[in-house]
Amino acid sequence: MHAIVITQPGPADVLSFAEVPDPVPGPGEVLVDVAATAVNRADVNQRQGSYPPPKGASEYPGLECSGRVAALGPGTEDSGWSVGDEVCALLSGGGYAERVAVPVGQLLRVPRGVSLTEAAALPEVAATVWSNVFMVGRLRAGETLLVHGGGSGIGTFAIQLAHARGARVITTAGSAEKLERCRELGADVGIDYHREDFAARVKEETGGAGADVVLDIMGGSYLDANVRSLAVGGRVVIIGLMGGRSAELDLGRMLVKRLSVHATTLRARPVEEKAEIVAGVAEHVWPLVEDGTVRPIVDRTVPLREAAEAHRIMESSAHVGKIVLTV
Repeated sequence: MHAIVITQPGPADVLSFAEVPDPVPGPGEVLVDVAATAVNRADVNQRQGSYPPPKGASEYPGLECSGRVAALGPGTEDSGWSVGDEVCALLSGGGYAERVAVPVGQLLRVPRGVSLTEAAALPEVAATVWSNVFMVGRLRAGETLLVHGGGSGIGTFAIQLAHARGARVITTAGSAEKLERCRELGADVGIDYHREDFAARVKEETGGAGADVVLDIMGGSYLDANVRSLAVGGRVVIIGLMGGRSAELDLGRMLVKRLSVHATTLRARPVEEKAEIVAGVAEHVWPLVEDGTVRPIVDRTVPLREAAEAHRIMESSAHVGKIVLTV
């Protein structure tokens, strides 16, 4: 098969379209012929050498894909999946390829009304948002969610899902155009982080109460302002470190307001935990996708062999939603 190989850590040009050995599904895995995959910030970090794949995962980038089941591995004969089924999947790596082996618990059916190409944009964002905003953050109807990076793949999905489940959504983004797209997706308030103090604006928009849950991709540089943005009993969930990995934390404020800060990753979790998250997505999220309430937001599609160009687009932040690579 062919796959995108990282020849050495560095800029986008180190990505090479090369012939490599086909994967062989192990016990509990199925083989998928990949139709499309999607670009995530983690892929850029892996290419740069700062986010290596977990032990045992494919060395090729790509944390999600869509395609068709090509073969059933040992122990999956009674899994309910058959050769030829159209699927999408959450991966630990290997999506930038023509074939990938996937733990059976990380497969999802392609939602009705969603194309095979669009489906590649769903597994990572759906699993990330469901596990962090709802399983960890415990967001409930009537509460307020603050989403940073509302124009990103995760941001566009979090806005839609939180809105669909009855939460009020405040989001930050870096341009008026992105904020307008966020409002179209269900954001109640948009904040330009270049021009405004988002913590002060969140307090203003909530009558001084603050947000109940914050979904954060920045880490250190936003920690203090995120904590200041919270309502009593509020929860910050950190899923990225674009703003650094360390910061001071006012524990006094946290004690008085009974706040909590969670930091999580998805990629390196055990397969059992990922299967639980994927099952939650299938039960709680997929019905909203199938009825059109929540939809994949695809900024553009790029051929797999042009993955370097897709990475440049990702790094420029010129996109809204997901960048999909077609095989």
